[in-house]
Amino acid sequence: MSEDKSLCMVEAINLALHRAMQDDPDVVVLGEDVAGNGGVFRATVGLHERFGFRRVMDTPLAETLIAGISVGMAAQGLKPVAEIQFMGFIYAGMEQLISHASRLRSRTRSRLSCPMVVRTPHGAGIHAPEHHGESTEALFAHIPGLRVVIPSSPRRAYGLLLAAIADPDPVIFLEPTRLYRSVQQRVPDDGKALPLDSCFTLREGQDLTLISWGAALKETLEAAALLAEQGVDAEVIDVACLKPLDSQTLIASVSKTGHCVIVHEAARSYGPGAEIAALLQEHAWQALRAPILRVTGLDCVIPYARQELAYLPDVQSICQAARAVMNGEQL
Repeated sequence: MSEDKSLCMVEAINLALHRAMQDDPDVVVLGEDVAGNGGVFRATVGLHERFGFRRVMDTPLAETLIAGISVGMAAQGLKPVAEIQFMGFIYAGMEQLISHASRLRSRTRSRLSCPMVVRTPHGAGIHAPEHHGESTEALFAHIPGLRVVIPSSPRRAYGLLLAAIADPDPVIFLEPTRLYRSVQQRVPDDGKALPLDSCFTLREGQDLTLISWGAALKETLEAAALLAEQGVDAEVIDVACLKPLDSQTLIASVSKTGHCVIVHEAARSYGPGAEIAALLQEHAWQALRAPILRVTGLDCVIPYARQELAYLPDVQSICQAARAVMNGEQL
């Protein structure tokens, strides 16, 4: 892929992996089918031809093994980038991620760190079977010692993945499956990482703050454009890094607009939106002119393909919540 080429998200991720492995011989890639087949979504295509099987390793279908061996590699100076084929398969590896990866620095009083990245497709909307459309980012955001990053565009996927690989501590890197090939951007292969722990303001506004991340940003931006036609000037913020959270950007935006709607695919109860709403209530309550509302996935198992769209937040529901907030109403 040539420099500054128009890429979809999965191609931008592939480009970042090539760049990271080129620049740092300690970076290794492992996971199911990542070498011979280039990954289930082709995110690792071409890596083993260029860097060899010693740095690009196929593993058995064993997520506990993938997570555990990554911790061991990271503790001994390598920088593993592990792929879990779908987020619904990551649960088998949670023992290693929670009990070891997240605690290694604390356990050893910083004698050891754990510079590893776990990449996995995230979210619904591709008509996949059970366990292939999970949005359980809150599970990992709750764990001290783990970073949780969710890009929402090809350019941010490139820059944030480079930053995640360079980070000295473990990062859960969630890739919105619905955005893998739906959007293209010019992505310069300049090796420049984007800052972690930072939100991105995608649209400036004065009346309302719309907060989202991952694939739900597509509908959020479309809703903001529709609201603008109706006279509501909405600011759109991409959280990008759920943990640690860039609270300053969120508080500043809501302090300016006085109104807020939070949009996410994850189930409503105990979802990340509740944490963000609590944060804003504590630190921006004097500026709030109406209750904060959430537009989320439902409190149910993500349905199969036929009913999948009924589960996901849509433009209409976001606009409805925005109008309710602007009118000081509850949904």
